[in-house]
Amino acid sequence: MAVNLVEEFPLDSNICYLNHAAVSPWPKRTADAIKAFAEENIHLGASRYPKWEEKEAQLREKLRKLINAPSTEDIALVKNTSEGLSMIAYGLDWSEGDEILISDEEFPSNRIVWESLAHFGVKVKEVSLKGENIEASIAAQFSKQTRMLAISSIQYASGLRLDLSKLGAYCQQANVLFCVDAIQSLGAYHFDVEKCQADFVVADGHKWLMAPEGLGLFYSRKAIREKMNVNEYGWHMVRDAGNYNVKTWEIASSGRKFECGSPNMLGVHGLHASMSLIEEYGMGCIEKDLIAISNELRNQLKSLANCTIHENQEAKYQSAIITFSIEGQENHVLRNKLMSEGIICVNRGMGIRFSPHFYTPRRRIEQAIEVLKKNIR
Repeated sequence: MAVNLVEEFPLDSNICYLNHAAVSPWPKRTADAIKAFAEENIHLGASRYPKWEEKEAQLREKLRKLINAPSTEDIALVKNTSEGLSMIAYGLDWSEGDEILISDEEFPSNRIVWESLAHFGVKVKEVSLKGENIEASIAAQFSKQTRMLAISSIQYASGLRLDLSKLGAYCQQANVLFCVDAIQSLGAYHFDVEKCQADFVVADGHKWLMAPEGLGLFYSRKAIREKMNVNEYGWHMVRDAGNYNVKTWEIASSGRKFECGSPNMLGVHGLHASMSLIEEYGMGCIEKDLIAISNELRNQLKSLANCTIHENQEAKYQSAIITFSIEGQENHVLRNKLMSEGIICVNRGMGIRFSPHFYTPRRRIEQAIEVLKKNIR
């Protein structure tokens, strides 16, 4: 059955939602799933907990398929991207002088966590994302001390979309760990963890995956995971979870080693429902439609007088995150005017950030442009 996007996204008629790179609206099926879960709790409590566990297992498989991971054992469910990155940062053994490369455009969650390792003698080196062959320029900054490249697949402000396969190959050649913050990719563009050879992938569910906040994916490659320490302990992260009488325990070898306690079953039901929409529509179709609608928005913005889009001019580096400014206009003032007229957006980087999704109707793009024109005369 074809997905009815009008029914799935019944946004108010006065709303033009261009803020998916921040927090996405839920599809109707996701809201319905959460309502049903709440009703079940009201009337039955946790009497159907085994079925909830089945849904959790199904979600792990959906996430595995989404990133083409070898096994669901490689998938952990975490609260958010920052938690997953912290598990990596404090799960690895560091040596004095180790170096972590990040870009100079990272969202704070993919910078602060690495900077917090300074007391171990770990150095964080920011690299520029300017230039023609960005991936090669990043790799050229590798040194004998470089232990990890930690980078976002798409930058939150500039929308720069990197070729992860190229970066992964460079990391393999240099024996450098590869950590990808994929929060601005998953649900928007095809992602293949095997192809890009990432050691870690972390992403929250509330942006392009269109799910509630509070649940995300943490992928770890088996060979690396087995060597990692854990810093949170509880009943759920042991091999024999559920056997409450045994007094001896071992840490689980799967991604569950990073899940110390009870799962977020409310989040599981929400993300499961959102993932079902993504599967039904198909990531190939989502990516195709998203490229089309973002290019339409990009072209409409370019037609405005004195409008500058702050992004790389090569199409291969562009995404559905489009940040722009209008000469003579203060970004925060203009953004507030747009918001007051139902154009949902945010100030990021050097301007105002628009981020449509695959289901965004063309008429909403036209609506945003008309409101812009009215406010910049």
